[in-house]
Amino acid sequence: MYSIVSYGFLVLLVLFVLSSAIRILREYERAVVFTLGRFSGVRGPGLILLVPIVQQMVRVDLRMLVLDVPSQDVISRDNVSVKVNAVIYFRVVDADRAIIQVENFMMATSQLAQTTLRSVLGKHELDEMLAERDKLNRDIQEILDSQTDAWGIKVTNVEIKHVDIDESMVRAIARQAEAERARRARIISAEAEEQAARKLVDAANLLSVVPEAMQLRYLSTLQDIATEKSSTIVFPLPFSLFKNILGGGQAGGIPPQPQVPPQPGPPPVRP
Repeated sequence: MYSIVSYGFLVLLVLFVLSSAIRILREYERAVVFTLGRFSGVRGPGLILLVPIVQQMVRVDLRMLVLDVPSQDVISRDNVSVKVNAVIYFRVVDADRAIIQVENFMMATSQLAQTTLRSVLGKHELDEMLAERDKLNRDIQEILDSQTDAWGIKVTNVEIKHVDIDESMVRAIARQAEAERARRARIISAEAEEQAARKLVDAANLLSVVPEAMQLRYLSTLQDIATEKSSTIVFPLPFSLFKNILGGGQAGGIPPQPQVPPQPGPPPVRP
């Protein structure tokens, strides 16, 4: 009876030792091993053996991790209150430092991302937050990457997801955008008037070179008016238009009278 109990105890002890000594790590996992509390190396992936009770390990995931930064209250440089949230993509590149240098690298990275997000966005105006989001993402990513390098963490990308603005500020921005569109419309209209005026001046200078061209333009205008279905049109008719037809004569088509030279009179009688 005692032998059966002893054998059963030994079997359980062997199973416990084997379960404590044998570890299997996936391709994306590493084991940070401590021997009697001292760091003794990083192992994996695959099958690793540990000395029970003497050695312990901490499993670390080397895959890309996604961290959602909670919404943060940010006051921009132009004193506009907004709520901003972001997402961070990072991975562990040095497993031993991620375990030894910081207590909880996930929590530490999250807290650092929140403070960095408020600090960087607070230095910019609201228009820059909305229009230059790519630049802000790069600035935040560089700051986070430089500060988490001591933890063995590489921040690869930061994306600002939403910039929530108060309703009253949304209406103010809409009015500002409408005023900006009206200003651009007036500028475009003024530029069009300027270009049209320049073209008219060029056309006038071109027509003034050849007077007959002005007469042809006048006749073309008469033809355009004749095609319109309208009532009586009073159109001024310049007399110079018929100067060549009349041959330089007088009005009414009367040919010019020849000029007769004066005849000499009889000589004066002297007393």
